[in-house]
Amino acid sequence: MRSRRSSNRLPNSGGFGFHSRISALFLSMFATMATIYVAARMWQDAESRVYLIQQLRTTTALGNSAISVDNKLKVEACREQEHKLSALEMDLSAARQEGFVSKERLENDSTRSKKRLLAVIGVITTFGRKKNRDAIRKAWMGSGAALRELEEKGIVVRFVIGRSANRRDSLDREIDNEHRQTDDFIVLNQVEAPEECSNKIKFFFVHAVESWDAEFYVKVNDDVYVNIDTLGATLSAHSDKPRVYMGCMKSGQVFSEPTHKWYEPDWWKFGDAKSYFRHASGEIYALSRALAQFISINSFPLLAGPFFEYMPMMMRVQALGLSDSMLSMSMRGNFAARPHLQVRYAQPSD
Repeated sequence: MRSRRSSNRLPNSGGFGFHSRISALFLSMFATMATIYVAARMWQDAESRVYLIQQLRTTTALGNSAISVDNKLKVEACREQEHKLSALEMDLSAARQEGFVSKERLENDSTRSKKRLLAVIGVITTFGRKKNRDAIRKAWMGSGAALRELEEKGIVVRFVIGRSANRRDSLDREIDNEHRQTDDFIVLNQVEAPEECSNKIKFFFVHAVESWDAEFYVKVNDDVYVNIDTLGATLSAHSDKPRVYMGCMKSGQVFSEPTHKWYEPDWWKFGDAKSYFRHASGEIYALSRALAQFISINSFPLLAGPFFEYMPMMMRVQALGLSDSMLSMSMRGNFAARPHLQVRYAQPSD
């Protein structure tokens, strides 16, 4: 009897275990689904928060960039003024094309042409050359009343010098004292140094063009003696040419060897001939008003060769075809002299 009862209980025990496994499976599935549901809701809430933050930022930005009514009216007024200005400019351009010139401009041009000088001569000097300057004043430049009389004839002559690297030192004071006595200097606001020679000459042209209206602008070294009468006659003979470049024309070899004293880093720009363009020697040369104005408003690279302190300017002039006449001066006659070279004069010749 006991054996039967025990045998009858075994199936009941197995059924209980089966039901337990099913319950556990359902619980795990429920837990998994609940986890997925919660995670999905959290992800959805995070996306909603990000979207709301973006919308808030956009709304804030739009609020900050909002233009008030007054500002909008100002913008519209500015646009209206721009339209009126454009219309006036178009009317003025059309009037100029028809030949209209204001009365004030006609009077200014007439007065200016009557007072136009023949030449402005800049004598390039430096510190410690007072003896040279005194010799030039005594030989051909004059001083005081003689210098003013020369200006009345249409020729202005000034010594050109820069400032010391140590401003207001003894070198500057010496020039200032000499200038107070003679009143014949152009003192440029740049450092006086050999490596600044090219800039110094350009700034002379800038200052001269801005200060005097002349037919010619002449650069002379302070060891050159000029015959003013012959120079004036020569310049007058060519004043009818609008673009004149006058000097003792020469050329020179371009050195491409890095070890050479006058090595030219840009030697390849000069072609197979390896020679510099024809240019005037730096002791004395003259430029007509148009060329001087062109040089005064343009910048130029420096070259490495000797005595080329201004040649890049004239290379640019020649490259653009701005020079109508290049007049060469041979070493003869009675134009200018360099006593220490025992060469008496140089006179222009075609």
